[in-house]
Amino acid sequence: MDLGEGLRQALAKLSKATIIDAKTVKEFNKSLQKALLSSDVEVQLVLELTDRIEEKALKSNLPQGVDPRDYITNIVYEELVKLVGEGYIPKMEKKRILMMGLYGSGKTTTSAKLAKFYQDRGLSAGLICCDVSRPAAYRQLETLAKQANVPFFGIETEKRAEKIAQEGLAKFRDKDIVICDTSGRSSLDSELIEELKRVNKVFNPDEKALVISADTGQIAGKLAREFDNAVKISGVIVTKMDGSGKGGGALSAASAASAKVMFIGIGEKLGNIEPFNPNKFIGNLLGVPDIESLVKHITTAISESKMDPKKLEKEELNFETFYEQLDAMKNMGPLKNMFGMMGVNNVPKEVMEQGEERLKRYKVIIGSMSKAERKNERLLHEPGRVTRIAKGAGVQDKDVRAMVAEFNKMKKAFNTLKNDRNFKKKFKFG
Repeated sequence: MDLGEGLRQALAKLSKATIIDAKTVKEFNKSLQKALLSSDVEVQLVLELTDRIEEKALKSNLPQGVDPRDYITNIVYEELVKLVGEGYIPKMEKKRILMMGLYGSGKTTTSAKLAKFYQDRGLSAGLICCDVSRPAAYRQLETLAKQANVPFFGIETEKRAEKIAQEGLAKFRDKDIVICDTSGRSSLDSELIEELKRVNKVFNPDEKALVISADTGQIAGKLAREFDNAVKISGVIVTKMDGSGKGGGALSAASAASAKVMFIGIGEKLGNIEPFNPNKFIGNLLGVPDIESLVKHITTAISESKMDPKKLEKEELNFETFYEQLDAMKNMGPLKNMFGMMGVNNVPKEVMEQGEERLKRYKVIIGSMSKAERKNERLLHEPGRVTRIAKGAGVQDKDVRAMVAEFNKMKKAFNTLKNDRNFKKKFKFG
């Protein structure tokens, strides 16, 4: 069970209670503690949070006309927001960012994501590889830099990280954002600490970010404190928030180090990173729709897929335009993210996986059609066409027919949605 599911189940039990008294609140807190602990939030933080919830729920005066369940839900929301800390609004100004973390945290990929994030917002960026311990780090960051269209600097044979940092700064003196990716280890040892201190002194960063994977577990808090004691971190970047059922440990790590969560990674693509917004994050966990992000996500995906919304408005939906939409959906990332933005958080994992697989199969089937068939689905009623398409796609006839049936339902829904004025306004149709 992931953190969001556990929280929603605890609140669901509360909403079914006929009387909200001390016993009900204590039982609710037990469910809440179980959800938080299973998601790797540190024990002390959990106890402090549930103590505050109990005190506020039982000792404060209930506002007139407010349902006790709604009142407690709001208390939970506010306390969870406090737990994960204040939000982060990145300043669009010249700065140096030092990236730190252990093996497997996603530090190198996140370095490239950050560079792209700032460059996409009009600031020039440069990436320096100061990871001198992992052989593949140089090539990996070089490749990612090319994908992000960001300048790269490194000295593959140099073992002194501080020398690379110094030369990198000289090379990127004209860049607004300079990001330095440092060495990692399986654990923070004295050798790494000394190396980070030397790089820190030469690089003189404006921000020092500790990258922690969402599946790190309860040691995340201890890890954050150790890095903070060594080089004083500015904040935490949490990766793999799209695929982990946990994440509580990594999020509470910022609290443990008296730092803030700066960014969260929400997918594998270089664009899948966003500044941390605690209200939005907790709202999503509790099942509150994030329509603003959904609209932004979809319009960005449409733009990246080169799909023209006005074309969709003018034309009838056919397999040709459906194929373009499938391409756009691929750019949106995992279905789990999309459902989360819509406030639909309890879709079973197997259903989500089946949905992902079905979309991939649909693309293969459409790819096996002729251009005429893509433009006119009625041609598929002619004998032999379905069998030929199925054979070309490596599926059975029934799979093609099932897709056609789903497509017809989608076409009907799309035509209804296309005529919705509010929807057209949000997505700039017309």
